[in-house]
Amino acid sequence: MAKCEKCGKTTVFGHNRSFSNRATKRTFRPNLQRVTVLENGRKVRKVLCAKCIRTMVKIS
Repeated sequence: MAKCEKCGKTTVFGHNRSFSNRATKRTFRPNLQRVTVLENGRKVRKVLCAKCIRTMVKIS
């Protein structure tokens, strides 16, 4: 499923707006990436959004 394992960010729905202001459905998808993370001394593969990956790099 398209969901960040840390913050829970998922796909959100909204509208495309044309010049005439007509609304058509669209999706906003999070920037999810598979990353290998050290967790309790073990390597674990997780699906994280880019924002969570950035904050993890800043902390460590």
